[in-house]
Amino acid sequence: MSAARDKVRLKRVYDDPAPEDGFRVLVDRLWPRGLSKARAGVDLWMKEAAPSPELRQWYHRDLTRWAEFRRRYRAELADPANPALADLRAIVRAHTGRGGKTGASAKAGAGRGKGSDAAARGAVTLLYGAKDEVQNHAIVLLEALLDTNTRKARPRR
Repeated sequence: MSAARDKVRLKRVYDDPAPEDGFRVLVDRLWPRGLSKARAGVDLWMKEAAPSPELRQWYHRDLTRWAEFRRRYRAELADPANPALADLRAIVRAHTGRGGKTGASAKAGAGRGKGSDAAARGAVTLLYGAKDEVQNHAIVLLEALLDTNTRKARPRR
């Protein structure tokens, strides 16, 4: 298991914040209903990491389309015009001690003003509002994030 896999977690934003969460990144396009910013404990809200509104609405009309939703969302994340995955990768590096600061480091330091404290804890938690903990976009996002890290770490032959 890679170091990144051990350092990046998923959690419902409605669950109480915990010290082991480290840097908390909300990856939903919409703010969670009924949740105050203080209670959410979000360090950074990355709306752009969420599926497009069209894809989200398409999937929510028929939840049996999970496999196709995953494929389409991965395609959105892989689109060179969408920097969300690269930005998130930089945030993980900055907050888990896996390399120096990069272009997204300014974004990674934004939030509740405790970025250096979160970085010291060495973890990043991706927060989502979905009730379904097995089939939601954050799972696909984490898979894409870890796949990208794995490909990047592989030596070329």
